[in-house]
Amino acid sequence: MTSLASLFVDRSRAPAPVWVKGLTIVGLFAAFTLICWSVLSSSSRSLQILQEYRGVFIRGWLLTVGISAAALVLSSAIGLLAAMAKKSDIIIIRYISIAYIEIVRGMPFLVLILMLFYGVAQITQYGNRMVFGVIALSLFSGAYLAEMIRAGVESVGASQRESARAIGLTTFQTYRYVIFPQALRHTLPALTGQFASLIKDSSLLSIIGLSEFTFSAQQVFNATYSTMESFLPLGVGYLILTLPISFWTKSLEKRLRYET
Repeated sequence: MTSLASLFVDRSRAPAPVWVKGLTIVGLFAAFTLICWSVLSSSSRSLQILQEYRGVFIRGWLLTVGISAAALVLSSAIGLLAAMAKKSDIIIIRYISIAYIEIVRGMPFLVLILMLFYGVAQITQYGNRMVFGVIALSLFSGAYLAEMIRAGVESVGASQRESARAIGLTTFQTYRYVIFPQALRHTLPALTGQFASLIKDSSLLSIIGLSEFTFSAQQVFNATYSTMESFLPLGVGYLILTLPISFWTKSLEKRLRYET
């Protein structure tokens, strides 16, 4: 009885056995799959809709994957540059970074999309929706990443920098080998949430006509007026994208864990 209770109550905070974690994940996925299947198999029309429009869902999902991957890389670079610029000794650079972060964080993402697409596109006469979608998503997410990175860098004690200088490390080497590894460990949970939000925020790009995953689901709904058959695959598709990020960062946290 005691051993059975220990599977559910961990008072020692010791890592759970691998088979317990695996069984829990498999059980949750099995329950979720069973619920989805019971909903969709309740009528033959549901399966017919999924079969007929599976190409629309797949194309939209792949476009979302491409947009999210490009925006994830670009927003990480923007966030890192903005965080370093905010700590710069050059006043102009520092205040440009502060202005960018505060303005973007205080602005709804929908407004930023419309301003970039209908404002900048008309001035530059360049109307590639995918390019503007990636830029808007990267700028919006980059402002939040900048503050997370800055907070992580500042969480590293001054003694770490002094020790790095004492052994002759340059500023670049200090950040590369001393500060950034510790800052990453501190900010990893927040970064995980922001990366997942970036993927989900890509759904708002449908407002400028990008045929991403949410836009595809809306097309299926407009054609069939079937709510569950249109939006249940949408939820599953986003889970397929966000859950691996969560699991990957959990393993990365373990690799970066060390005594301080």
